[in-house]
Amino acid sequence: MPKHGKSYRKAIEGFDATKSYSITEGVAILKKSAYAKFNESIEMHLKLGVDPRQADQQVRGTVGLPHGTGKTVRVAVFAKGEKAREAEEAGAEIVGAEDLATKIQGGFFDFDACIATPDMMREVGKIGKILGPRGVMPNPKTGTVTMDLAKAIAEIKAGKVEFRLDRTANIHVNIGKIQFTESQIIDNAKTLLDALYKAKPAAAKGTYIKSITLTSTMGPGIKISYSPASAKEDK
Repeated sequence: MPKHGKSYRKAIEGFDATKSYSITEGVAILKKSAYAKFNESIEMHLKLGVDPRQADQQVRGTVGLPHGTGKTVRVAVFAKGEKAREAEEAGAEIVGAEDLATKIQGGFFDFDACIATPDMMREVGKIGKILGPRGVMPNPKTGTVTMDLAKAIAEIKAGKVEFRLDRTANIHVNIGKIQFTESQIIDNAKTLLDALYKAKPAAAKGTYIKSITLTSTMGPGIKISYSPASAKEDK
């Protein structure tokens, strides 16, 4: 078992790691226990009570975080002709077609999000095994396969994030930076959780969200207790 440093051990002594906290309490602890000398990312990790092997129990979607993620998002776009020019003018860092697919096959991955026009999906499909595991495969359901490239690029850069169930029924999402104010982190966290509850599959039975953990890049995990009913009380 890996040994943690003094700073980590001191951070975890500041709260009860066996207890679940409200979002407001958890964020306060998160901010107080941060010790790294850089602007750490904040992530939310969730365990869902669904079966990822069942097609009718998949959980996937996007949500616009009101305060963004605090990260500069580099966008790659698969498009040709006029649409390629539209993507460049809208601020996409990387624009290409077959040439971009070839670069990615060769190991290029200097981007955080990927968008494609519908006519490019045949080419994009050839590198699906590369894009998929990294969580950036364009998909119509998430608005990343579209002809309205300017809108899609603007939404991603403004803080639109994707949530997606993995093979072990977990979801991991970046919701901000440790230098955000507590209210900004709380707003982002609640926005994500509300979106996840709205995305609950009709086939899901029993407890939908089994556990929620809030953590920073270097900090300890903090257990969070939340439900739509408790949201009004947790201010």
